[in-house]
Amino acid sequence: MAERGDESLVHTLKKVAAVLKQEEIPFALGGSFAVYAHGGHSSEHDVDFLIRELDVERALEALVAAGFAAEHPPEDWLVKVFDGGRMVDLIHRPIETPVTEETFADTVIRPVDAIHMPVLSATQLMVHKLLSFSQHYCDFARGLPLARSLREQIDWERVRKETQHSPYAEAFLVLLDRLEVVPHPGTPQGEGTP
Repeated sequence: MAERGDESLVHTLKKVAAVLKQEEIPFALGGSFAVYAHGGHSSEHDVDFLIRELDVERALEALVAAGFAAEHPPEDWLVKVFDGGRMVDLIHRPIETPVTEETFADTVIRPVDAIHMPVLSATQLMVHKLLSFSQHYCDFARGLPLARSLREQIDWERVRKETQHSPYAEAFLVLLDRLEVVPHPGTPQGEGTP
């Protein structure tokens, strides 16, 4: 984690995880630190935890009691906590889908700077990234490091199935094929699209 250049953000991540664990609030690490926990590279530097909506207020109370400042932003799918100037998002509805027990079932336990915690699966991280692309935000450069560095851990068939309704996801998957990161379905391994 040292190469991330932000040890204080890692310390904040660990503090939040410790409070959630102590209070027995189910959570999963998401976002760029989840990519890092899987051994991948991420160009973003933020901390995202996924929690259920029914646990939001209890999580905020516990984190405020531990010295964090809380904020309810205008967006209705997350809340934020601050440790000094370091921000952590507590997301209860990523990509317009509520966090549920099924979300937590799609995690793996990984060490993050010596603290073991549930981390969203590489496949689900890719699904979330692809479904975040829209007409208002479509920065493929942010998805490429994730796809390249975690490609062997990602169930690409599942990614295609769960994102098939999104033309932005489809375009990104075609890009991965053309860049020979991941072959398009039906393309023999090692043969790119002409």
